Amino acid sequence: MSRVLVIGCGGVASVAIQKCCQNESVFTELCIASRTKEKCDALKEKLEGKTSVKLTTAYVDADCVGEVVSLIKEYKPEVVLNLALPYQDLTIMEACLECGVNYIDTANYEPENTDDPKWREVYEKRCREKGFTAYFDYSWQWDYAEKFREKNLTAVLGSGFDPGVTSVFTAYAQKHYFDEIHTIDILDCNGGDHGYPFATNFNPEINLREVSANGSYWENGHWVETEPMEIKRTYEFPQVGEKDMYLLHHEEIESLAKNIPGVKRIRFFMTFGESYLTHMKCLENVGMLSTSPIEFDGKEIVPIQFLKALLPDPATLGPRTKGKTNIGCIYTGIKDGKERTIYIYNVCDHQECYKEVGSQAISYTTGVPAMIGTALVAEGIWDKKGAVNLEELDPDPFMDMLNQYGLPWVVEEHPMTVE
Repeated sequence: MSRVLVIGCGGVASVAIQKCCQNESVFTELCIASRTKEKCDALKEKLEGKTSVKLTTAYVDADCVGEVVSLIKEYKPEVVLNLALPYQDLTIMEACLECGVNYIDTANYEPENTDDPKWREVYEKRCREKGFTAYFDYSWQWDYAEKFREKNLTAVLGSGFDPGVTSVFTAYAQKHYFDEIHTIDILDCNGGDHGYPFATNFNPEINLREVSANGSYWENGHWVETEPMEIKRTYEFPQVGEKDMYLLHHEEIESLAKNIPGVKRIRFFMTFGESYLTHMKCLENVGMLSTSPIEFDGKEIVPIQFLKALLPDPATLGPRTKGKTNIGCIYTGIKDGKERTIYIYNVCDHQECYKEVGSQAISYTTGVPAMIGTALVAEGIWDKKGAVNLEELDPDPFMDMLNQYGLPWVVEEHPMTVE
């Protein structure tokens, strides 16, 4: 029986909170906090009378450690679930350390202003040490591991789908299907159609920055970096069909390379249509993806934040989106001296998600795992101290809850592989 503080009230948070309210045996009280308290109040009103979970709301500026500390001390949660922006991960982690509270998030830290001289100096040093230049990676949060261990606290990093479920799939494959995993290909396919000429399925700032950045993959003990969208493959996704996909850098590659012994190659692919890529390239060419502030009409604006204001809010895409997602991992390796290949994946229907929680499948596939990770920490089932990734934890209870709470998975032997 747990009291949880949820910071954030966007599309993913809405799903996670509704799923917490379905899991009444674990969650007894939730406080929903955000800079836009009216969103929190609206969600609370929607859920009241439908659950026994006691809901409260609060205002908080997650950029301010002091405000988060004050709220934690006032509400006294056992766990803080961070569903705010990745820019705010470190602020919320600092507050959890100060207050002695366990922490969970769904995405790793990203800086808001990549031109900040202090951040740039540290970033460039870390790029040289790591061997790749992605501006988002786990090193910033891994620096907190010893601090959380010293305070006997757990910080679970990346309990979304990718990262998150893909990491749990990997731990499950390692535990039950392989003696050695040699290669991992993570495939993220969104076969949904929202009808807009151009829109992103999650936060536009984060989505567009990830997609327009250099790609990278892990091979034979080192990083290989690629130009954006340089490597393209085509794959026949179960229940979705044939789609073009492109190699990207993604944070779970870094943690899996660190935590899965003997793995020889890890890649991440995501599907994109030609219309999306054409729009994105045009916006990039005219500077709209820039994170550097510019002066316009006597005011300072950040181009990508202005673009975010122009694009459809991902939270509004639910009623328009039709089709399915397929996200999973293909593994090759050795079991009992023989070569083996398996594919573990989930298929999620956009319209079914909307019927259940008023969300499209992208938010659903992130919000459900956020609830599951929080439940496992709250119950003490996941109790490893420090800042940890999901592949370091027992996958079995998480996999059971995926089936129970709307993300059933499939294990397919001898699948088509990616060349």
